[in-house]
Amino acid sequence: MIIAPILIDLRRQLNDKINLFSGVEFNVDAAQGLNGICDFIITDSPERLIVTAPVVVIVEAKKENIPASLGQCIAEMLAARIFNERSGKENLAIYGTVTTGSIWQFLKLDGQEIQIDLSEYYLKDVNKILGILANGVR
Repeated sequence: MIIAPILIDLRRQLNDKINLFSGVEFNVDAAQGLNGICDFIITDSPERLIVTAPVVVIVEAKKENIPASLGQCIAEMLAARIFNERSGKENLAIYGTVTTGSIWQFLKLDGQEIQIDLSEYYLKDVNKILGILANGVR
């Protein structure tokens, strides 16, 4: 697994002021289909027992197919926005990532607009990936 070590390095670089969750339930609004297990969640909090706002979501691309996983990431970002708002963290841009582990693509939900960075970031640029992730958490 390539993703977890990168995220652990991110937490180390940010002096353990963020936390990582993997395979946790993120049930925000079942009526809208915004519930299920997230591949990875980054929180802007050192709290290790519960997911706290604000959050960044990371989707592991199924079958190495990033485009096919963008919809899942957008749904998780919508859930993250609702989660953040319910936690009093309103008007924050929501960041999401779809990755194969070797290739990373970044998304941003700002208001009603989804922005997809059309660039693909490769593992050889891990410092750039870490920088983008760190910016999304802060």
